[in-house]
Amino acid sequence: MSTDDAFADDAFAEAYRAHYWAVSRFVARRLDGQVHEVEEVVAEVFSIAWRRRSELPDTPLPWLYGVARNCLANTVRGLGRYRRLLHRLGNHEAAHQRQTVESPDAERPGSWVHEVLARLSPADQEVLRLTTWEELTVEELAVALGCGQSAAAMRLHRARRRLRAEIDRTRMTVSVRAGGDGNV
Repeated sequence: MSTDDAFADDAFAEAYRAHYWAVSRFVARRLDGQVHEVEEVVAEVFSIAWRRRSELPDTPLPWLYGVARNCLANTVRGLGRYRRLLHRLGNHEAAHQRQTVESPDAERPGSWVHEVLARLSPADQEVLRLTTWEELTVEELAVALGCGQSAAAMRLHRARRRLRAEIDRTRMTVSVRAGGDGNV
């Protein structure tokens, strides 16, 4: 084993130890599914990181988030195909038992934020989540998104602007329904 290989192995091991739970939380927040689905995506992320361990940057977390985003996209597409197949088959219990259950925290203060966020595009949601939940800087956001820093900053600016517009629209709707003067 060469010195470069040993260094890459050590860098991977350190990245795995330091960032496994952050990547797991990242995936779990975006994949509202069974624990085994989250574990499969996280395993795929670190499998890719192992294969590309010689490419790991000095600060690997934003890079790992970028890999996780791609793995999640593949998983979501696969789950969509699976659900469509179940629906076409019509004889699988999951195809017949689709029910929407109200979240237990629906009445908690701040739950409206999730409703407003859900009205944004998936791209805007992801940019806001990366900077808020994952606490990435613009530089790290650029790495996770696979774009330049100025493009990442512009995406974040636009996503925040659209979020503000949705919040204002929600406040206006609540105010009109309540017969108020616009103050919520």
